[in-house]
Amino acid sequence: MTQESSGRSGGSALMNWGPAVLFGAVLPFVTYGVLTDHGVSKVNALLLISLWPVVETLISLAVRRRVDEFGMMMLALMLLGALSAVAYNSTELVFVKDSAITGLLGLVYLGSLALPRPLMFYLGRRFATDGSPEGLAHWNGLWRYPGFRRMQYLMTTVWGVAFLLEAVVRVVLTYALPTGVMVVLNNVLPAVVVAALVSWTVRTGKRGRARAAAARAGGAVEGVDGAVRSPA
Repeated sequence: MTQESSGRSGGSALMNWGPAVLFGAVLPFVTYGVLTDHGVSKVNALLLISLWPVVETLISLAVRRRVDEFGMMMLALMLLGALSAVAYNSTELVFVKDSAITGLLGLVYLGSLALPRPLMFYLGRRFATDGSPEGLAHWNGLWRYPGFRRMQYLMTTVWGVAFLLEAVVRVVLTYALPTGVMVVLNNVLPAVVVAALVSWTVRTGKRGRARAAAARAGGAVEGVDGAVRSPA
């Protein structure tokens, strides 16, 4: 890869990941801290920071002229968290509420397996392309390969099960550990789980591409991510 192409790839990744990280994680975290430090209740702070994904979705719609699936998912999760906080109106159930949202996300992943295309297909399109019409068309076209389809279903299943297990573990730990310990664990455990899932997803994708490259070198005909068949 040339320095120029590497620079373009890095720039595309920044433009692709930057807004999602900024509006989905950084700004809500910073805003929540500022609001609570200035005396705003936790419930009201949750309501206010849920507006950031709304802003990101509106910007994406204005710039790209299309609705972003990842932004919509983050928006739904943030709004759900805010509404559930209002319903509870209590800090005692914050940990359980967070676990319930994680579990619901896991169910969304698993439920999407019944749809024409599972959730990981759309998240992959969001993060594995540069967002251009050509990039989106290429990603959409990969669906015709059986190996690619199997990979999307596998990844969706693994992510869904992992989120469900994480939710169960956090609920159990909520009632087994002191509040001070859970304050830290409630923030660290989700990050560790997501990091592990991302690492597994990247390794799985690389293995699939390596199998496809080996098949090409051997003269076989392959689809995508390991869908290999012998030439006629």
